[in-house]
Amino acid sequence: MVLTAASWARALGVRLVCAYVDTQRITTLEFPDGSVRHVSIEPDVADDAWHETEAQLREQLEGVLDGVSWEFHYLAGRVDRALTHLARAVDASAIVVGTRVPGIGARMRQFVEGSVALHLSHHQHRPVLVVPLAVVDWFTKRPWGV
Repeated sequence: MVLTAASWARALGVRLVCAYVDTQRITTLEFPDGSVRHVSIEPDVADDAWHETEAQLREQLEGVLDGVSWEFHYLAGRVDRALTHLARAVDASAIVVGTRVPGIGARMRQFVEGSVALHLSHHQHRPVLVVPLAVVDWFTKRPWGV
């Protein structure tokens, strides 16, 4: 997904804005640049574990975004709302999201919460590009076994 977004940014000659939304935290303040102040949903949980997650994500992005101008935002709360706020703040030309992670847990979560891509496409005016996370090559792997 990140590589697809980077390709689009290169083709359009724009800066890539990457974001991660931590659903175990809530936003307490939104800033005009798209960044947020956030706290843990659980008041008794250590509040600094997110720093390590943010550092790991930045490191991973640096490894794959060589030659692309980019920035990163660690957001909190509902994914669709957080991404919509960020897109508005940075005046994004589009939002690129991945499909759900494979597995029964992800399917159940999507059934209960709904699809992030679907929520985004219905509740803001920017185009939403949905990139598959697991690609099936239908020429070599046919589901019907032929």
